[in-house]
Amino acid sequence: MRIGAREQRYAVLKEITMQLHMHSHHFVRRMPEWPATVIGGCVAGAVFLVIELFAMRVMGQSVWALVRMTAAIVMGREVLTQPATFAAGVVLVALVVHFALSILFAAVLAVIMAPFSLDSSAGMASLVGAVFGVLLYVVNLHGMTQLFPWFADARGWVSFLNHIVFGLAAADTYLSLEKKPSYAGGTERTG
Repeated sequence: MRIGAREQRYAVLKEITMQLHMHSHHFVRRMPEWPATVIGGCVAGAVFLVIELFAMRVMGQSVWALVRMTAAIVMGREVLTQPATFAAGVVLVALVVHFALSILFAAVLAVIMAPFSLDSSAGMASLVGAVFGVLLYVVNLHGMTQLFPWFADARGWVSFLNHIVFGLAAADTYLSLEKKPSYAGGTERTG
């Protein structure tokens, strides 16, 4: 009977060691789940867009000014000199640019999360997403304003918090949609 208890303790220790190793955050060669990345980028981009447009309305600003600022990345500064009113072509370009960048940013986040197993839990993914959002705010609204100076007008607490929400939404959507290896050798959804 004593041997059985020792073997049982050994099996428990072995399982704990395996779980700790699986959830450690060291570099492993693991590619992101690209479909989960794309969907995560689209979801985060949609959430960001809704919050930003709502905030602009609440603050009494024209939502079309933001649309024109985004479209100007591709269409040039002359779009900014036109009246801040609805223009289908400008809206279409702005949406394409916005969602392309959202997917790109989600891909950068996934490339960071996957190889370091930062998607090992909802808490870790959320923390990484929030930190990523802060860094994205700094890059977008302080670094990229060297190329696109009109985005300096978008700096502020609303935009800062919205970038954090973007990172959270991208990371958490990615986590809920990615497939993880199962113990049986197949894959299973985490969410």
